[in-house]
Amino acid sequence: MSASGTSPHLRLDALLDDLQQQVAHVRAAQGRVHTLLDAVLAVGSDLDLEVVLHRIVESAVTLVDARYGALGVLGEEGTIKQFLTVGIDEEAIARIGHYPRGEGILGLLIRHPEPLRLADLAQHPASVGFPAGHPPMTSFLGAPIRVRDQVFGNLYLTNKNSGAEFETDDEAVLRTLAAAAGVAIDNARLYEDAHRRQRWLAASNELTRSLLSGAEPAAVLESFTATVREMAGADLVTLAVPVGDRGELVIETASGAVADRVRGLVLPAAALAAKVYTSGETITSDAVSADPRAKGGSASVVELGPAFFVPLGTREHVRGVLQVANVPGGPHFADAVVDMVTGFGNQATLALDVAEHRRDMEYLIVLNDRDRIARDLHDLVIQRLFAGALSLQSTLGRLADRPEVSERIERVVDDLDDTIKIVRSTVYALREHDQARRGSGLRAQLVAATERATESLGFAPALRMSGLLDTAVSAGQAEQLLAVLGETLSNAARHADATTVDIGVEVTHTALELRVADNGRGIDPAVTRRSGLANLRRRAEEMGGTFTLSSNRPSGTVVEWGVPLDSSA
Repeated sequence: MSASGTSPHLRLDALLDDLQQQVAHVRAAQGRVHTLLDAVLAVGSDLDLEVVLHRIVESAVTLVDARYGALGVLGEEGTIKQFLTVGIDEEAIARIGHYPRGEGILGLLIRHPEPLRLADLAQHPASVGFPAGHPPMTSFLGAPIRVRDQVFGNLYLTNKNSGAEFETDDEAVLRTLAAAAGVAIDNARLYEDAHRRQRWLAASNELTRSLLSGAEPAAVLESFTATVREMAGADLVTLAVPVGDRGELVIETASGAVADRVRGLVLPAAALAAKVYTSGETITSDAVSADPRAKGGSASVVELGPAFFVPLGTREHVRGVLQVANVPGGPHFADAVVDMVTGFGNQATLALDVAEHRRDMEYLIVLNDRDRIARDLHDLVIQRLFAGALSLQSTLGRLADRPEVSERIERVVDDLDDTIKIVRSTVYALREHDQARRGSGLRAQLVAATERATESLGFAPALRMSGLLDTAVSAGQAEQLLAVLGETLSNAARHADATTVDIGVEVTHTALELRVADNGRGIDPAVTRRSGLANLRRRAEEMGGTFTLSSNRPSGTVVEWGVPLDSSA
């Protein structure tokens, strides 16, 4: 035994134990480094941003051995606009409800983007507790993710599986992963932006080609809204254009599962789209149907969540308003998507302007041809016919002894006189046709008639219009339609005691149709004298159409009036 009283054998055992512990520690560190490298490779191996974000959270949970993990993507004004979780099942997410907006400990990390490690997050002064149905959480580790010196979001890890607190090594590993995640996110965003621009250029070229090739603008706009919906990944896209001279808007085209419910809808001045049309500025909303700024519009007809509205054209000359929306609970639209749609809309506006100028030139050529034809008919054809008729009449006195020949010549003169009248009518029609077309269109007149009924009804009726109302409907049919609508709205105001009235006017390939539905008291079987309804039926039958009156569900009345289109329109 040595002077120190410790056996050399025992000292050797202690040294070997220390060496084994150091070796185990090195191996653990080496294993963690390998795991970290694998995680860095995993988050950088894909260019789809959504996939990259999910892999970041999954890798973070694995690296620090946490039970729960989340990534909060920051939006405007320091709020969380996207929240991805790992470790919480779908049922628990449904019980919790809306994802966090950035309060409590999460908000602390947003305001001070530095790594944060807590033994018990509930004991921190900034803690605000958990909502009902939220799993219990104690230990906490958070770190910001920066992309080009801007905080993109924050990683949140809770509840170490061993039950211990998160350590300094955990924090160091998470900081390293966050740095690698920032690079991966930047690469994914650059790829996504390049891919989006490629699709935008292809769509813009196709739009321009279609317009300049002479395709109908209505069909091109339908394709335009469908393209925007596909590019933005939206559930509903609508395009509202002005109608009439007072700034009213009507949803001309729509794309999405609920497009038929909003297409043709006339938007009130309080709708967000109308405000964008007036101001020329983009408006965004987290939940447009619940937005206090929105009154009426498509968001009052169907439930919509995140949305944005962009004007088409310049601030001084807005041609229409594009609405891009998702269903409630759907993802918010990134700033890059808003910018892309705005740029695509401006490109579409330019193409529409060029196409309209081209059609105007073609129209002027047609007008000039009509003027020339009218002049030639008046100055040459009518004069020659008239001269021929006079010449024949002058010969009648020389044929008094031949009554059969005189009678035949008189018939020819009468025919010439009728021909002159027909030619004159044609000349008048050529000169007046386009002036009548340039007058107030049927769409504007329908909007005005609906607005006039607002005072007597006590509320604004909902109006939907679709089809070629301003071009396919003759002046006579338009006059009858407006009369029928006025009589129907007057009846609703006087007798229905309704709180809503829905008006639908549609032009199909063969017919003009009107449908007015209210939620009033319905048809009173005790009333047998209905002179107003008889007038509506007579107006339809005189034009070869139909008129029906039926009960609405659950209450009210439905008036349907339709006539075949006039081929001379």
